[in-house]
Amino acid sequence: MDTDLDTLATALYVTCDDLLKRHPERVPARPAIGLQPQITDAELLTLAVMQALLGYTSERRWLRHARARLLTMFPTLPGQSGYNKRLRKLADTMSWLIGALGAGTSIVTDDVWVIDSTPVECARSRETVRRSDLAGWAEYGYCASHSRYFWGLRLHLVCTLHGLPMGWALTGAKADERAVLADIVANTPTLAGLHHSSLMWIGDKNYYGAVFEADVADARVELLRPARKGERPRPGERFFKPLRQIIESINDTLKGQLDLEAHGGRTIAGVCTRIAQRILALTAAIWHNDTIGATVRRSLTAYDH
Repeated sequence: MDTDLDTLATALYVTCDDLLKRHPERVPARPAIGLQPQITDAELLTLAVMQALLGYTSERRWLRHARARLLTMFPTLPGQSGYNKRLRKLADTMSWLIGALGAGTSIVTDDVWVIDSTPVECARSRETVRRSDLAGWAEYGYCASHSRYFWGLRLHLVCTLHGLPMGWALTGAKADERAVLADIVANTPTLAGLHHSSLMWIGDKNYYGAVFEADVADARVELLRPARKGERPRPGERFFKPLRQIIESINDTLKGQLDLEAHGGRTIAGVCTRIAQRILALTAAIWHNDTIGATVRRSLTAYDH
């Protein structure tokens, strides 16, 4: 198989089409009587992944590009309004597909996971903050990694060392990372189905606390994090820094290549859909690279042009 966007899109469409036919409960219900969509859910999801990989943050510009370049692959394209509405309805389907595609890789059983959260900025001006439909969920927070304050959300990620998303959540900027991690593990079906005799999590200083670490130990998980101020040196700290950079690199892939913070969402549904779209694009690229035996699973270079 070749490593290029057309090949990925073809493989993704075939796989999505088969998965959705086997699991019709995962797609939005439609009335039996009435107009039926001219583009299938599998085609629309493939189109959304291609949009994210090619870096089109504007749906209108993306559909204009698709009509000029991709009509041989997608003969019937919706308008911008229809595209947006269909994608919002498919947000839950995208979240399910992230797990389904990941479960089909050879790296899903990796026993070392990296955990972290990263800012998802939603506004800058005070007037936008005051009038935004996201107010009440989005809030002011601080990013220690980049020494900056922001108004928006946090994306919490659980990934393998290859960058494959195992679980994720979108919360307010001040949410407790430990509580969110517990919710991700408890509510992500793909995580609940994995059984490791020994599992290691690599996180930052925010994953601390006697109760939290006791719960982690009860789950047969070894937690590797740097010591907080006033703590004794922790075992394995000498291995922490190079491994810790992996999650920062994954966040950089999402932000630098998949435009995570340029999502353009103005409502809760819009933001959730666009974040799921980007995580699905990352998962699809890793899934395809793993399928063809590529050395670097998280490389998106072959798919961004």
